[in-house]
Amino acid sequence: MHRGKGAKGTKLTLKIAKKAIRLSPDGRRRLTLSNMGITIFPKCLLKLKNVDELDLSRNLIQKLPDNIGSFSSLRGLDLHSNKLESVPESIGNLVGLTHLNLSNNRLISAGLPSTLGSLTSLKSLNLGMNQLDNLPPTMKALDCLQELGLFDNLFINQPEFLKVLSNLTKLNMKNNPLSHVQGVGERVENEKAQAEEDVFLVHESSLCRTCLRRCQEHGEGLTGGRGDVFEEIRVRTYRGLMVPNSVAAVDQDVWRIRKAECEPVG
Repeated sequence: MHRGKGAKGTKLTLKIAKKAIRLSPDGRRRLTLSNMGITIFPKCLLKLKNVDELDLSRNLIQKLPDNIGSFSSLRGLDLHSNKLESVPESIGNLVGLTHLNLSNNRLISAGLPSTLGSLTSLKSLNLGMNQLDNLPPTMKALDCLQELGLFDNLFINQPEFLKVLSNLTKLNMKNNPLSHVQGVGERVENEKAQAEEDVFLVHESSLCRTCLRRCQEHGEGLTGGRGDVFEEIRVRTYRGLMVPNSVAAVDQDVWRIRKAECEPVG
């Protein structure tokens, strides 16, 4: 596969990207470039001034451009399942971001800039399935943060600043070598029954019919007795992504093989 080209060898141009923009049900302009074999972040995308949500998940991107912060229109950025080891400081300029998914990459704590604390509009942040053992203390400024995914990392202790995030209602720290359970985890788990909920990670289009049906049945089981409240939270969280984590806890290259073997939905 050629560097910077998609799965079919077609170079991604600004013209192609503009034609791929779709209007989501809630009126946002969404550009989906997921699972296209992209190895280099297409810098032409930075010229788009009217995209609200960008999905570059399940590709092979190892580095984000230093000027990613110039993509000022973004409200949602999905980069899960790539090969990122760090995030540029300029990401702090994306002050309008409400949803950021960086799960299933190769991020280490030193690769997270202090400027993440500037993303004060963030409501959900997914950093699961990386190699993190700490977070920038500047993230204590994320007052709007409601949902934080830190599962499948290397945390021994929960970051201290989590105690001051008054709006944090969902915290997923499963599969970390935690030395002990701390207050924030207990508070969030008791208030929102965190043990019953998983962070959304797998897109419906990546599942065969059988797997999709199983996930749907699993989701229906989790909603028992809680009605529309949990359903509303599920839809709002990591939009377009599905539970459970167990389905996603495999290498992204294995995902691609499985997708090729399974019959696509629709």
